[in-house]
Amino acid sequence: MVAIVGLWCVAALLGIAGFGIVAGNWSQGSRLTYGATAATSTVALITAVLQLVGGTGVPPSIVLPLGLPWIGAHFRMDALSAFFLVVINLGGAAASLYGVGYGQHEDEPQRVLPFFPAFLAGMNLVILADDAFSFLLSWEFMSLASWALVMAHHHERDNIRAGYVYIVMACFGTLALLLAFGLLAGPEGGYAFASIRVHQLSPLLAGFVLGLALLGAGSKAGLVPLHVWLPLAHPAAPSHVSASMSGVMTKVAVYGFIRIVFDLLGPTAWWWSFPILAIGSGTAVLGVLYALMETDLKRVLAYSTIENIGLIFVGLGLALAFRANSLPAASALALTAALFHAFNHALFKSALFFGAGAVLTATGERQMERLGGLIHRMPTTSVVVLVACVAISALPPLNGFASEWLAFQAILLSPQLPLWGLKLLVPAVGALLALSAALAAACFVRVFGIVFLGRPRSPAAERAAEVDRWSLSAMVILAGLCILAGILPGFVIDAIAPVAQSLVGSRMPEQAGMSWLSIIPVAESRSSYNGLLVFCFIAASASLAAYVIHRLASHALRRAPAWDCGFPQSSPATQYTASSFAQPIRRVFGGYAFQARERVEMPPPGNLGPARFQVDLRDLAWELIYTPITNSVSVAAERLNRLQFLTIRQYLSLVFSALVFLLLVLALWS
Repeated sequence: MVAIVGLWCVAALLGIAGFGIVAGNWSQGSRLTYGATAATSTVALITAVLQLVGGTGVPPSIVLPLGLPWIGAHFRMDALSAFFLVVINLGGAAASLYGVGYGQHEDEPQRVLPFFPAFLAGMNLVILADDAFSFLLSWEFMSLASWALVMAHHHERDNIRAGYVYIVMACFGTLALLLAFGLLAGPEGGYAFASIRVHQLSPLLAGFVLGLALLGAGSKAGLVPLHVWLPLAHPAAPSHVSASMSGVMTKVAVYGFIRIVFDLLGPTAWWWSFPILAIGSGTAVLGVLYALMETDLKRVLAYSTIENIGLIFVGLGLALAFRANSLPAASALALTAALFHAFNHALFKSALFFGAGAVLTATGERQMERLGGLIHRMPTTSVVVLVACVAISALPPLNGFASEWLAFQAILLSPQLPLWGLKLLVPAVGALLALSAALAAACFVRVFGIVFLGRPRSPAAERAAEVDRWSLSAMVILAGLCILAGILPGFVIDAIAPVAQSLVGSRMPEQAGMSWLSIIPVAESRSSYNGLLVFCFIAASASLAAYVIHRLASHALRRAPAWDCGFPQSSPATQYTASSFAQPIRRVFGGYAFQARERVEMPPPGNLGPARFQVDLRDLAWELIYTPITNSVSVAAERLNRLQFLTIRQYLSLVFSALVFLLLVLALWS
């Protein structure tokens, strides 16, 4: 059975984690650890692909004599699990391959090697779990292992703060999921997913579970305003860990939400899609605006993850809206778009974090203002990052465009919805997604232009050299998959079809048999897209233009200095910077989204001091939500501090009162 193979892979990863404890003390230990992790992840990947593509029927659940008494630990690999295991182990194998070379630059490998395979094992266990106890235990194990990786570079003060914020938000998310599963199980305590499916909740309790699932999974995925840990933790971790957290771990959170809301919660209510669509579209726009304001390369990529998570949740919200109104074909289209984008995001975001890690290794810099000109010194890395930037910007013919195009096709089906609220909300959501796509393109034009083009802005950028072949291999593989998934999206859509069939009772039409390998989401008379033809057209027209320019316009290739605007030999510091590139967008949106304030200090006439320009940006989520909560907790802690000085009689009275209260709650609930 495939679930048994998956569990053996988890056991192997845990064994590799144990080996990593001693492997950090000798030179080849890092390569052996990452090599074994890559091999194990590849086996798990192949197993999941075979189950997703060739699996038939409902696989039985495996019960191990672990966990809760008389219940055991249940594990199963259905179509939904198999798809997310593909995402996790593809990203894990690529990160492990990248780590074979990148790990040689770690100052303290013993702080990374044991926890990286354990982190991958935790994510696999979450997906395989088939009962609430195993799910939550694996979820917490995944969170603790990733927290240890965030704290790997613990000597830096910012990383300590990032680890603290991350573990607090992780505990909050686990608590929300614990309460959600408690409501799903009911007073009988049937924690196996099979028991939860047959236990029907009242509409009020189902609404509470939906809210708790949004809080629990949304805090791990990075939905606004639960996103505050993500731009702190992802840059703090080593780059291959950042790729796994941003590209892979956030998909585990998406899986948790889908498993609860689409599978365990029962029939969909008409209003469920409203909060998901609103939060998802707001997250998409705010995430990319945050990314545009940042100058730290890894923080830009972390904020960009927030934007893509918002897009995925918009697709899930649309699927719920169509499902609640008995439109299974449209629901399957929206769900396929969300899952396809989750897969695509794992590819291009991992490639981008690998590229950022290569830049960090070569230059020691993460600030874009101190980079530039790397296309001449790191040509392979620059090509990979360019491919990933085009993909994440949703430009054809790469994979980001294919999944976002499917999402917009689902939005265009919204007139079929009978509710006027959705008929008004969905077009507004579509407009916000279009805005976020345009801003994402501007964001990554900025990233690639500032980091790789122009002239070096620092000696470190001028001395940069290409990284090792292991890191380059991982980046090239992911870039190649971005191209393949973009020009042949029909095969990916068909692979996702069993997931949609199991969750919404329908699937998109089979795409692999379409003429010219086009994809037709609804009907050929409405819309179609052919990534292969677009790719061939772009390649042919670009080649023809290059031939005409270099062969017919001139008989010789001529090189000359760039136009210097009348200022020869100007300093590289006079080039466009990341901040100046974002200035127009900041002035349009910054006043609303960040309360941006610009201050200019001009010296008086005769004063030779420099002029100063300062921009203040405020994170409103911190100021409006987390700061008041922190202050309230501090006040409550001070007042509750007196409980430490009670007498034994008072303590016994408190315990007795708490016991009576819990018994009353249980009696009323049952």
